[in-house]
Amino acid sequence: MHLDSVDSMPRLTYVAAFKAISAGNPMERPDTHRHGKSGTFRDFTRALLNDLRALEEVIRLGLLESDVRRFGAEQEVFIVDRRWHPASAALKLLEQIDDPHFTTELALFNAEINLDPHGLSADCFNNMERELNDRLTRLRTVANGEGVDIVMTGILPSLSKSDLSMDNMTPHPRYYELNEAMTSARGGPMRLHIEGTDELHLEHDSVMLEACNTSFQVHLQVGAEEFARFYNIAQAIAAPVLAVAVNSPLLFGKRLWQETRIALFQQSVDTRSATPHLRELSPRVRFGERWIRDSAVEVFQEDVARFKVILAGETDEDPFAVLEQGGVPQLRALQLHNSTVYRWNRPCYGLRSGSPHLRIECRALPAGPSVVDEVANAAFWIGLMLGMAEEHGDITSQVSFDDVRANFLAAARQGPKGIFTWVGGKSRSVPELILSDLLPLARSGLLSANVSDSDIDRFLGIIQSRMDTGRTGASWIVESHSTMSGATRAERGVALTAAISKRQWSGLPGHEWPLGTLAEGGGWKPGYIHVEQYMTTELFTVSEDELVEFAAFLMDQRYLRHVLVEDQDHQLVGIVSYRSLIKLLSRGELGKDQTTIAVKDVMERNPITVTPETPTVEAIEVMRAKRVSALPVCKHGKLVGLVTERSFMDVTAELLKEKLKEE
Repeated sequence: MHLDSVDSMPRLTYVAAFKAISAGNPMERPDTHRHGKSGTFRDFTRALLNDLRALEEVIRLGLLESDVRRFGAEQEVFIVDRRWHPASAALKLLEQIDDPHFTTELALFNAEINLDPHGLSADCFNNMERELNDRLTRLRTVANGEGVDIVMTGILPSLSKSDLSMDNMTPHPRYYELNEAMTSARGGPMRLHIEGTDELHLEHDSVMLEACNTSFQVHLQVGAEEFARFYNIAQAIAAPVLAVAVNSPLLFGKRLWQETRIALFQQSVDTRSATPHLRELSPRVRFGERWIRDSAVEVFQEDVARFKVILAGETDEDPFAVLEQGGVPQLRALQLHNSTVYRWNRPCYGLRSGSPHLRIECRALPAGPSVVDEVANAAFWIGLMLGMAEEHGDITSQVSFDDVRANFLAAARQGPKGIFTWVGGKSRSVPELILSDLLPLARSGLLSANVSDSDIDRFLGIIQSRMDTGRTGASWIVESHSTMSGATRAERGVALTAAISKRQWSGLPGHEWPLGTLAEGGGWKPGYIHVEQYMTTELFTVSEDELVEFAAFLMDQRYLRHVLVEDQDHQLVGIVSYRSLIKLLSRGELGKDQTTIAVKDVMERNPITVTPETPTVEAIEVMRAKRVSALPVCKHGKLVGLVTERSFMDVTAELLKEKLKEE
């Protein structure tokens, strides 16, 4: 799931912008200050309010398509190099393909494929699978010709934080504007905090954290008069549909939620800042606060009321003049604002062959594990939408909205192991609810749309098998990860990415995959490209005013040869080495009676440091040239890790084995 604010722009312009950036052209940072012109914003806000009123009129006049059931999808992918790391090759690939079905995303290592709308029919899901396979194969063929590949997964296991630099942002002015607007609204850097089996707590200075996510977004066309009923059903079923589809349990090597994308996306584009008292502020990524009653207009009105305009676009359309002339307005201002508010179930207004329509877009589903898995997820969601509407009608009287929202978070955190509060206030385990209630409802919904028994059996059978085996994409990743104990975080990430890539083109659904192995990553080399991949991040530090005996205690207890010294802001100020303590001991200065020696009296100030992005070869050369056995790793002056000679011991052993075998 990525930012949707980019307006229409010829692809060659993207490519020209990319080439200009690469050459250091003044175009390197597009003008990001246009959004600061208050006049432009006032004009856009006026157009936005006009569009809201015009949408009401379009609905009142009965201009929206009704009695039509179409569905479609958007596939997002990662682009990786031969070492299974992100490759910033999107513009080069899209220039070669030159097809509007393929487009850019926020990051240069992502791309998006748009599928054509399909009418619900006997073999519609087989057709969807065939179309998606054809387009993925086309993109992959071009990618392979450039020495890269594509991977479908919710969060790429081999992704590093250093990949999220502004240099990897797609060079479109809208992205830079959006980044600046969100950073300004938040009042500083984004802080990410997610707890699962492990805990991730970090800070990032741009919206690029959102580029960690890729999704498979499915949408269904509904009529204006039935929109409220179907939208509420979409909210109710969001949790079970997500629970069976989870595929993003890792971020930067940390085991977090079963669908970590949900927490990551919400925090990565959150524009809220702290207030001095208990003020209610809505996150820009949201599930919602209540059921809707009558119309799609309610959702749009709510979002316009709650969220300030952060991007302004062209406002030259007068929607009421268009209506008076017998035309249909495009409502561009409303569509642009809607694209900057990220509901997990999003209402969409669009035109097809001049006819306006409404769609509900399910944005919570991750990419992967395979094409057939994604189509199964789509069939389950659409079947449930139709089946629940027929069986339950007005869902709002049968389950509380608070329970539905809590279910969604439980699904993201726990996947099939979650417990939901369902219709009638009953607590239900996910497998029992899916197998006994929801799969039959999905089947009846698809049958009512004349989908063939063979399509239903095949795709809903995949959902049932996941529940029977307890295997989802997320559990496959976690289990594979656990078998790779002893390897570095980077080695595991590379091996998992390689294993996913090799399996997802087999045609088998993810629950049938054999576990990934460390050997699939190609050995130790891909995990030692940059310092960030293997540096120690669990650091035991001291302040400069602490007793030197405490530093000695840490060395003894944690088997350390170096203790880093930092201040309260995590700025590195020095390093205490085992050697410096030996010198103190040899001079008789470190004894039972010497309890007042401070760390600052013995530490080495201004130690040599590297950054997370420093190439390993360069780090080794620095250590040899400067005759140091440890390199603190700093980012913007703050301590983030440590590399020591010990970091290379495993690699050294492997190299020695290889050399001895040659003899």
